[in-house]
Amino acid sequence: MNTRPTSFADSMPVDPVAAVTHADPYPFYADLRAGPALAWNDRLRVWVASRADVIESVLLAHGVLRVRPPAEPVPRAIVDSPAGEVFGHLVRMNDGAAHQAHRPALQRALGGLDLNAVQAAALQVARNVPAEPLSDALFSMPVQAVAQLLGFADEMLPQADGWMRDFVACLSPLSTADQLQSASVAASELMTRFEALTASAPPRNGTLLAAVLAESDASAPLSRALLANIVGLLSQTCDATAGLLGNSLIALLRDPSLHHAARTRDGLQAIVQETARHDPSVHNTRRFAAEPITIAGTPLAAGDAVLLVLAAANRDPAFNPDPDHFRLIRERRRMLGFGHGMHACPGQALACTLAAAGLDAMLQRKPDLDAMRALGWHYRPSANARIPVFH
Repeated sequence: MNTRPTSFADSMPVDPVAAVTHADPYPFYADLRAGPALAWNDRLRVWVASRADVIESVLLAHGVLRVRPPAEPVPRAIVDSPAGEVFGHLVRMNDGAAHQAHRPALQRALGGLDLNAVQAAALQVARNVPAEPLSDALFSMPVQAVAQLLGFADEMLPQADGWMRDFVACLSPLSTADQLQSASVAASELMTRFEALTASAPPRNGTLLAAVLAESDASAPLSRALLANIVGLLSQTCDATAGLLGNSLIALLRDPSLHHAARTRDGLQAIVQETARHDPSVHNTRRFAAEPITIAGTPLAAGDAVLLVLAAANRDPAFNPDPDHFRLIRERRRMLGFGHGMHACPGQALACTLAAAGLDAMLQRKPDLDAMRALGWHYRPSANARIPVFH
């Protein structure tokens, strides 16, 4: 079931970026898939890919299609700032040697997590997060859970949460000058705190911080690059997992038949995983051509940008049968919201575990779901993240 547009003016998005926060962008995405494999959008000045097979081919063209424009590896607005330093070291914002310097260790650390222990700890953290305002709790529950995994003491979790909320503002092209300044202050504080955490007593066994240090074979003082990527583990939790948690709650509001599944941990996980396919938190990403390349029969010039509409690909019938229906059980659930190939997010299982724990904590408070459905929701302004704001 989808939220339908409420007015004629809201009947169809004007472009794939506007679609991210639209009440129901999926008919628009279906129209995109029915068009050219790679379509030029003059409004956005980008090529648009919406079919799953085309997006997969773009994501696998690592050497030519890069995650950042070659001429602007760090956004101009934060160059030479603490936020820019962190951004410049993040493996997900780099290609080649810089990408591989820390990714294998981060991937092994994330892959080795005991998700049962993570779920239990995340549920306890989520229970301690204030229930209201709900739209803030969507961020705080997963961010504070990962901050605890990364070694922050319980009394410091709200502070770490605040710093991270400030820092992620620098990742958005919609940020104001004040937000960018706050992001740099937060980046500096986080780097300092993680430096202190890793230089003092060894982190607790079983924590993500201990796993990262062990897999990196690192000793104090840590390199600035590794410290930045520890901050990056926290930042990747923020918007994307808030959106996954919020959109999973919306799935329950739309379909009361899911309430039975939500009574068990496995059922909550299934709701979150299907939400990540059906109504994901990350709707698009970009790639930038470093040299000429032909994609799906279309020649691209060096400097061209490609907008990959991941949410459209998730509902490609060639990728997932019966894609518009929300199904808890799918023989082979496929999704591209966590990336594909070299830049696939290694934290997919962690993100789903955190969102399921947050959803569990919310439902344990026995909210009035009928009232929430009646009041409705809209989406935070964003160029790529679909994060609900409940009224």
